[in-house]
Formats: sequence, structure tokens, C-alpha cells
Amino acid sequence: MFSSRDAYDNERCPVREELLGEMYRANEHGLARLVESVSSDVRAQLALFCYRRSHLHSLALAIAASCSERELAQLGGRVGSVLYAQSRASAGRAKSSASGRKPITLSTKPLATFSPLRDEEDDDVGEAVTA
Repeated sequence: MFSSRDAYDNERCPVREELLGEMYRANEHGLARLVESVSSDVRAQLALFCYRRSHLHSLALAIAASCSERELAQLGGRVGSVLYAQSRASAGRAKSSASGRKPITLSTKPLATFSPLRDEEDDDVGEAVTA
């Protein structure tokens, strides 16, 4: 009897490995063209395949963004529905930030102010001169 882990390990990629590698290395625009070259049902299978592998998670979200919720839910059940929702949320964040990164803000004020250091030797010298 197979465990769920065995099924996960034995799952085959729905596209040839060369195409998966091209998708992994492609930029945003190149990825869109590659994804369009795959039929919608295979695209949904590929999105779920990638989603189950942490190093391909961002690729899964990009592919799922081109799938319908019905296709993903039919093939992946609840996981497919979650993937659909995450892909839409991810697409919204990408549109709000051109590079996909949060903007960096720098403070314009000093972080802290320090009083000048006074050495005990300086105090002793000042007393000796006045005496």
C-alpha cells in the first residue's frame, strides 16, 4: 500500500524536463510565452506539481495565475483552490511594485544623539591648572 509520501515522490512532471527548466530560468515575459504554449489542463497540473515543491513555489504561483479556479480545484481539490487564491494575491502585489520588492525607506533624522565623552584625566588636568 502506498503512503501519501510515496505518491508525492513518484509524481511525474506533466511537461518535459527541458520545458520546466526553461520556465524556471525565464524572466516574467518569457515565462508568459512558455506557459501559453501548454494546454490549460496540463498548465493546471504543472502549477500543482510546482506548488508541492518549495523551490518551485513562485513558478507555481505564476503558472496558476493563468489557470481558472475550476481547473485547479478539479485537479487539486482544496489545495487547488488555495493555489488559485494565492496566485491572484501574488499577481496583485506584483502589479503594485514593479520589481516585486518592498520599497526601502531611509531615515532623514539621526538615529541617536550622544553627549560628548569626558575623560576623568581631562577633569584632573583642568583642576590642576586652575589651582
